[in-house]
Amino acid sequence: MLEVYIDAASAGNPGPSGIGIFIKGEGHHLQFSEYIGHTNNHIAEFSALVRGLEEAQKLGTSLVSVRSDSKIVVASMEKEYVKNEEFKPYLEQALTLASSFELFFIKWVPDSQNKAADALARAAIQHEKS
Repeated sequence: MLEVYIDAASAGNPGPSGIGIFIKGEGHHLQFSEYIGHTNNHIAEFSALVRGLEEAQKLGTSLVSVRSDSKIVVASMEKEYVKNEEFKPYLEQALTLASSFELFFIKWVPDSQNKAADALARAAIQHEKS
C-alpha cells in the first residue's frame, strides 16, 4: 500500500501557492515540492490531491491511502460532490484517478501528522520567491 500525504500552502488567499506530496510504502520514499502559481488555498489543496494521485498511478500500485489536512478535499472525495463550481474540475479529475486503483482511501489527518507534506508545500513558495 502507498501512503500519499498531500498539502498546499498559499502566501495570501489568493496568492503564490505551492503543493507538497510525500509518498511512502512499497519500497518508495518520494517527495514533490512544486510551485503552482497564484491561486487560492482550496484550489491548491485540490491540485495537490490530483498531483499526488498522478504520481501514485505512475508507480503502478493497486492500493492507495491519501492523507490530507484539508477537510474540504477529504469531504468532497468521500461525498463525490463539491458545491463550488470552481472546484468541480479538480474533483472530477481526482475521482477519475482514484477509480484507477483497486482500493482507494482518503483520510483527514491533523496538521501535526502532515508535517512532511506541509514543509514541501511551503518550500515550493519560498523557492519561487528567491
